[in-house]
Amino acid sequence: MTPSSRLWAVDKLLLAYCAFTSALILGWWREVPGAAGLMAVHAVAVSLLLFEAKLPNPTSWAFRHWYPLPYVAACYREMAILIPPIRARDFDTLMSRIDYRFWGVHPSVWLERIQTTALTEYLQIVYTAFIPAVLLVAYLLWRGRRYHEFQYYAFLIAGGFLASYIGYLLVPVRGPRFLLADLQHIPLRGGWFFHSMRSGLDSLESAHYDCFPSGHTELTILAWWSTRKISNRLFWAYFAYTLSIIFATVYLRYHYSVDLLAGAVLAVVLLAGAPSLFRRLGGGSV
Repeated sequence: MTPSSRLWAVDKLLLAYCAFTSALILGWWREVPGAAGLMAVHAVAVSLLLFEAKLPNPTSWAFRHWYPLPYVAACYREMAILIPPIRARDFDTLMSRIDYRFWGVHPSVWLERIQTTALTEYLQIVYTAFIPAVLLVAYLLWRGRRYHEFQYYAFLIAGGFLASYIGYLLVPVRGPRFLLADLQHIPLRGGWFFHSMRSGLDSLESAHYDCFPSGHTELTILAWWSTRKISNRLFWAYFAYTLSIIFATVYLRYHYSVDLLAGAVLAVVLLAGAPSLFRRLGGGSV
């Protein structure tokens, strides 16, 4: 099946984001490492998208439905390059102070009193399953050949990721596991998979200023709410998973509680505004 040659809503969203980050690179050309290479990657990515959209071919159907996945992942990696030279500071101390003023304690430190090996293992599995959980909804829509709903979900999730990346740029935060490490009395200890999962995530995320807003909170809420059109059982399973992952982000010392609030608020804003924006960008009704 070959799609039409018109640009879809998600195409316009990603092209606008690419233009935004290209402007950042040009504005901080001398400060951004490998600026010329990043601009070349942008040019290739945009050219490939326009080629597949404007010159439909046998690969266009699969490409246009699934390309947001690698594109959004590449945008995440790019933020690790752009934030340090552009912002040159972080807001961890401010986030920690907000948390402490509200709770009277540092939540990630206080939660040590309920720490157990089994709970740590479970919550690390929940946290690590974040991307598969978001993608499972897309797969179920695709398998059911609900292509219009799939396109809207791709638009919603891509918008959620890209909005969180802009948040990372505006408010760079690394998380309590770095700032509050000296206040923790005992290290996190899990079972069989904890250390391999945590070290794997560290290799992907530890250099990023990716805490505010909490993308895990935001995107899991978006995925959970989207399951209501698939099945009632899945909706409640994702509800339980959403509560678990929100708790995991603080228990595992990845996030301040204010990050979670920002992620939840952003999710609500997107759920309220995305249908209208999708229609305005030519995606149709949802």
